[in-house]
Amino acid sequence: MPIRLAGSGSTPCTGRVEYYYKKRWGTVCDDGWDINDAEVVCRQLDCGPAVKPTRSAQFGEGTGDIWLDDVACSGSESSLTECQHRGFGTHNCGHHQDAGVICSGIRLAGFQSTRCSGRVEIYHKNSWGTVCDDGWDIKDAEVVCRELDCGSALDATQSAHFGEGTGEIWLDDVTCSGSESSLTECQHGGFRTHDCTHQKDAGVICSGVPIRLAGSGSTQCSGRVEIYLKKRWGTVCDHGWDPKDAEVVCRQLDCGSALKATRSAQFGEGSGQIWLAGVSCLGRENSLTDCQHRGFGTHSCGHHEDAGVICSGIRLAGHQSTQCSGRVEIYHNKVWGTVCDHGWSTEDAEVVCRHLDCGPALNATQSAHFGEGTGQIWLNEVSCSGSESSLTDCQHRGFGTHSCGHGEDAGVICSGIRLSGPQSTRCSGRVEIYHQKRWGTVCDDSWDLNDAEVVCRHLDCGTALAAPKEAHFGEGSGPIWLDGVACSGSERSINKCQHRGSEKNSCTHNKDAGVICSGARIRLTGSTRCSGRVEIFYNNTWVTVCDDGWDLNDAEVVCRQLNCGTALKATKSAHFGEGSGSIWLDDVSCSGSERSLTECRHRGFGKHVCTHNKDAGVICSGVPVRLSGSTLCSGRVEIFYNNTWGTVCHDNWDMNDAEVVCRELGCGTAQSGAVSTRFGEGSGSIWLDDVDCSGSERSLTECRHRGFGTHDCTHSKDAGVVCSGEK
Repeated sequence: MPIRLAGSGSTPCTGRVEYYYKKRWGTVCDDGWDINDAEVVCRQLDCGPAVKPTRSAQFGEGTGDIWLDDVACSGSESSLTECQHRGFGTHNCGHHQDAGVICSGIRLAGFQSTRCSGRVEIYHKNSWGTVCDDGWDIKDAEVVCRELDCGSALDATQSAHFGEGTGEIWLDDVTCSGSESSLTECQHGGFRTHDCTHQKDAGVICSGVPIRLAGSGSTQCSGRVEIYLKKRWGTVCDHGWDPKDAEVVCRQLDCGSALKATRSAQFGEGSGQIWLAGVSCLGRENSLTDCQHRGFGTHSCGHHEDAGVICSGIRLAGHQSTQCSGRVEIYHNKVWGTVCDHGWSTEDAEVVCRHLDCGPALNATQSAHFGEGTGQIWLNEVSCSGSESSLTDCQHRGFGTHSCGHGEDAGVICSGIRLSGPQSTRCSGRVEIYHQKRWGTVCDDSWDLNDAEVVCRHLDCGTALAAPKEAHFGEGSGPIWLDGVACSGSERSINKCQHRGSEKNSCTHNKDAGVICSGARIRLTGSTRCSGRVEIFYNNTWVTVCDDGWDLNDAEVVCRQLNCGTALKATKSAHFGEGSGSIWLDDVSCSGSERSLTECRHRGFGKHVCTHNKDAGVICSGVPVRLSGSTLCSGRVEIFYNNTWGTVCHDNWDMNDAEVVCRELGCGTAQSGAVSTRFGEGSGSIWLDDVDCSGSERSLTECRHRGFGTHDCTHSKDAGVVCSGEK
């Protein structure tokens, strides 16, 4: 059905919309007339993108019939009559409500062109033609980009950068000031006046539809997503909004990687237009508007569904950097810059790793370990407690205030592995690894202590105590990255172990693997294996503990962690001599049931008011006990004596004896004093027989017995326990 643009001041691509029906031209009423309707008209007329839908007879009142009213296009139709409307000739309008359009009369075409980059073509005398690149510059490109609502000009391309066009060359020697509203308003030699061939076709690369982050609590890298279209800012609906969409926004804003795709107007409700809905990005697009969507302004949303993003505003860069290790760079004043390593510590690195969702920090690198950066050095003398949500929340000298060179650029090495799930701790939980910017779990097929040992060592969590299976710490979600893991135990990282890969498993999350580690490495120095000054291994060095508040509960945790039996004494005032180096813990307050000293309450790593004359120590009973053959809190009872593990005979073994074992191991109360070989026969020595506990003893070796190694038993009579399992 024929369509035309008419009226006062009309051109082939601007004017009052008229339709030819029943051999008569008639107008369109402006009830509900919007940009989507105009888009269909401009495309139908081959006039480029719509710039504006006009109303109230902007191009003068028509005469005769009013053929259409209440037109409602999605924007993708090929003809206006395909859109919903009240029916031909059905209306409640007058000609003072005649609708019109302003089409751009310009388009971007050619090889690898997009909505906002390509060969410039203009519509003149019912024909599209190109522009010659003589004198073509960024000011000319700026006019084109603005006319197409494509942001600012990034480049004015020449020499048929997007391929040679065909047909007419309409303009040559274009000279714009940059403020014109249309390319044809700029000075030029006249339509069709040129001395060019299509080898000199001009093009533009625009920044794309402008985008910003706004709303309550927003920053330059987090907030409600808004795009600028048709001279108005509008929001994005959260229908289908996901991390891939957020990734495109964060990259478009040069704000690092996406941490979260927010929904339900987390940054407050916007107002006015909702420009996009049903956004579906692959994640590699240059602009949000390059992603699939329902069409500009087409939605069924309210502003309570406004989408947002939280971008990192921080990135890891440099030689041999990965998504979780590299030179630290932050985004400030729209420029990336580095961080000076003066005072750079593990606490600082911990904040960066947590911010990037990369697991615990393994190392805080200095001296441009990942190569020297360039440009600004934004931060110096950073001092984090380790609990901050962002590096810029930590104390520092102020943005750009420093006395550093790029040879002192700071970096981090994050683990890329974490322990999660109900009742998980820093050193126990469901194993999750970071791959392809997503956390995923590990299947428990063939999962054993060797695999757990690698995880525990990688996280600086001591030795592996158990390798729980069958989603012991709850079922995870998302990908299952590894299956059939087979570590020798000496690998530096679990992904260095043999495995079947990320897409070659038949597991479900009810088989998620976990670990229980002993906690941060700890040792006793200055005396024996089970008595001495307490030192923990942190940030690749041994450090001491201050004795403020140091008591028997704290010592109990140390002794159990070292498999040294029960605590006999908590020593103070450098009883085993003064240590050296850092003092890493102060005001330690344990309940006594913790698995590791670092799980107890304390003032924070490295925070203290002590000197080494207050170094804490312990004296342990020295005869450790363990359960073997089942779980962490049930199994065959074994004790360590004369440098070897041995069993206990079940003669006279009862609930009082079991109670002592369970309490000594921090495993709650005794549920059963298992006898015979419920947990299998041990091997080697049988250290105790005829054990007779009252139930109140702190260690099994404090109970009456026949003497170490004195017995009349075989391993078929090895004793065991089942504890309630609080450990």
